[in-house]
Amino acid sequence: MISPKKYAKPAKIPPKGFKTANEFFDYVFRDKEMIWMGQNTNHLHQDTEIMDAMVDCVNSREYCKYPPPEGFPELKSLVLKDLGLSEEYDILITAGGTESLYLCMNDILEPENNAITCDPGYLIIDNFASRFSDQVKSVPIYNEECGYKLTPQLVRENMDENTKLVSLIDPLNPLGSCYTEKEIKEFADIALENDIYLLHDITYRDFAREHHLAAKYAPDHTITIYSFSKIFGMAGLRIGAMIGAPDVINSLRSILINDLGTNVLAQAGAIAALRSKNEWIDYIKNQTRANQKIIKDVVDQVEGAFLPVYPSDGNMMAIDISGTGIDPVALTDYLLERKVFVRQGSYTSKLFGDNYIRVSFSIPEYQVKIFAEKFLEAVDALKPL
Repeated sequence: MISPKKYAKPAKIPPKGFKTANEFFDYVFRDKEMIWMGQNTNHLHQDTEIMDAMVDCVNSREYCKYPPPEGFPELKSLVLKDLGLSEEYDILITAGGTESLYLCMNDILEPENNAITCDPGYLIIDNFASRFSDQVKSVPIYNEECGYKLTPQLVRENMDENTKLVSLIDPLNPLGSCYTEKEIKEFADIALENDIYLLHDITYRDFAREHHLAAKYAPDHTITIYSFSKIFGMAGLRIGAMIGAPDVINSLRSILINDLGTNVLAQAGAIAALRSKNEWIDYIKNQTRANQKIIKDVVDQVEGAFLPVYPSDGNMMAIDISGTGIDPVALTDYLLERKVFVRQGSYTSKLFGDNYIRVSFSIPEYQVKIFAEKFLEAVDALKPL
């Protein structure tokens, strides 16, 4: 029997009533009536350019061929143009942002190094970092004093001579907090002064009111993680990218997994998505902001509940229910039984998971209103007597 690796901790724990995480996700995926607020996916696209491009790719049977191993040149150029970065930057197309994160951790970290992350955050980053380094410093940021985000001051307080990488999820999953230009410049200064790397995960960038790239201030010390899963509504197609200085990307080339390229259909859709972005992005941003206002209004009605970050600069937010006495797991189970899929806090936090649930809101408005109704129902049903 093969012994499990010491770092192989389950990233997804199945809810009550399901034997495995896969069984649970199959259940929610197949339920066509389920309101999908648990994975920060985007269900608001109405135009068909992205879908049509993939259908054309199928009809032409282009999927019979392997694509270029690092991505179609047109797609790479479009991503750089979308970010306002010059062709001097190098880029690799990957099978989603998660693969990009794994490859970066693999390439940058050695056993003697440590990485700085935050809690709450995207816990798979901690999982990946622990596979290649002896220590992950997960800094608690669930408080108003630091603005519910990892600050430059907190990084300076927690780094040491073995720190090699700082992970910035910007905007932050699950809270929706985002960095100012001043903060990004300070992070860049830290990277330059200490010869360390910034892993800038900008998956939710396009939902933000304002966003700044660390790559513009520390180009040789930043790897930018780009995803088509959220604003482009392509989560199931698994496509993303890594962008950085040529020397950094050359190093990453040596450990690429997909040496035969990323899904051809996904790349066709991604090209169409970037070409058409200006035609639909305002609608999606405006709708998500209106949707989170609906959630804010209903949370304000519940004594003991509040939004740590509002407005959110992502397409998700945390609802703190610690003052209600309600268990987040009980609340998510209650909503799931009523076909509303949200996440308990423990999915994104080891320290503060008992405080909140996470909900995403890039879904049709009528579904957000159903959530609001069911949330109030759940509070009445579950609050302690």
